[in-house]
Amino acid sequence: MSIVVENSTVLSALTEKFAEVFGDTKEVEYFFSPGRINLIGEHTDYNGGYVFPASITIGTTGLARLREDKKVKLYSENFPKLGVIEFDLDDVENKDGELWSNYVKGMIVMLKGAGYEIDKGFELLIKGEIPTASGLSSSASLELLVGVVLDDLFKLSVPRLELVQLGQKTENDYIGINSGILDQFAIGFGEVKKAILLDCNTLKYEMVPVELRDYDIVIMNTNKPRALTESKYNERFAETREALKRMQTKLDIQSLGELSNEEFDANTDLIGDETLIKRARHAVYENNRTKIAQKAFVAGNLTKFGELLNASHASLKNDYEVTGLELDTLAETAKKQAGVLGARMTGAGFGGCAIALVAHDNVSAFEKAVGEVYEEVVGYPASFYVAQIGSGSTKLDVE
Repeated sequence: MSIVVENSTVLSALTEKFAEVFGDTKEVEYFFSPGRINLIGEHTDYNGGYVFPASITIGTTGLARLREDKKVKLYSENFPKLGVIEFDLDDVENKDGELWSNYVKGMIVMLKGAGYEIDKGFELLIKGEIPTASGLSSSASLELLVGVVLDDLFKLSVPRLELVQLGQKTENDYIGINSGILDQFAIGFGEVKKAILLDCNTLKYEMVPVELRDYDIVIMNTNKPRALTESKYNERFAETREALKRMQTKLDIQSLGELSNEEFDANTDLIGDETLIKRARHAVYENNRTKIAQKAFVAGNLTKFGELLNASHASLKNDYEVTGLELDTLAETAKKQAGVLGARMTGAGFGGCAIALVAHDNVSAFEKAVGEVYEEVVGYPASFYVAQIGSGSTKLDVE
C-alpha cells in the first residue's frame, strides 16, 4: 500500500536535510505514519472492550535507506540538538536512556524475535508533526513508521496485523507501558474518511464511514506536557486488573468488556473497594457507550453521539480520574458553546488533548471563546485544529 504525497514542500525540505545529515540522497525511500484520535472508548482497550478510533493527517514522516554495514544512524528534526544517534545492529537490546531511538531499537528487537531477518544497518531521518505528549499517539505513530520502513527496506512482507501487534509489544515489553492495542491498530489500519470500530478482545473490526455533514471534529490541545510512563496509566491498568480478578471469583469472564452495565452493577459487592468499583465501572460503562455511539454514528444521529461524548468525559473525570484541570476546562467549556454537540478528553488523559463535535460555521467563534476561558483559567494558551481523517502507516509514492 502506498499513497501519493500531497505536501511536496515538506518532503523537499526533508530531502535536503537528509543530504546534509547523511551525505546524499541516493536510493532514499519515503514513508508516513499518522497520529490518531479516539472518538470514544477510552481506557477500554486493555480491558477487552471496544474502541472507536480514526487515523489523522497529522503524523510522522520518515526518509530511510539501507547501509552495507551494521550501523544504524538516526536523526530527528524534532530533536536537532541530539544530532545523529548511532548504534550497532548487535546492540539493540540495550536501551538509550529515555531517547526516541528506543522505539527504533524496540521494533528491531520485536521483528527479529518474530523470526524476521534484519541483517544490515540503515539511515533514518524523521519529522513528527504530532505535538509530543498530546494524546494523539506520537509513540505508536513512530513505532508503525519504523515498522513500515523495516518491512520495506528488508522486504519482510509482515502481515499488517502482526506489525501492529509488534508495535504494541514494543510499547509494552521494551518501553514499559501497559497500553492496549488501540493506538497501533488505528495507525496501522486507518483509512481516509473512515473510523474503526475495534473489538479489542477478538481484534475483529469494522470500517465505519465518517459522515459528519455540517460538523467538524476539533482537536483541543491542552499544551500540558505529560509522559505516560510517569503518569498514573500503569496504576489504572493495575486497578482494573484487580477489579476483574475479584469479579472472576464468581463470574466466568475473561475481561471487564464482557459485562453489561446491569451485570456489573449487580456484582459490585465482589470488588468490595469503592475506588476499584469506580475504575471498573468506567471500563464497563464506557465499553457499552462505545457500542451505542457507533450505532448512533452510522444512523447519522450526531446529537446522540454528542451526548455520549459528554457522558464519556464525565466518567473519565469522576470514575477513572484521569482528566485534571486542563482537560476539564476544555471539555466543559466546549460543550457550553453554540453549535457544539459534545466534547471529551481523548487519549490516556493527565494532559494531552480533548475533542469536540462543532458545527462547521461555528468553529472560529468556538476556538476563540474556549481559548479565552482556557488561558484565563490555566494561565497559558491551548491549541486548536480541525481533524482530517487520513490514511494509515504507508510508504509514500514520491513522483
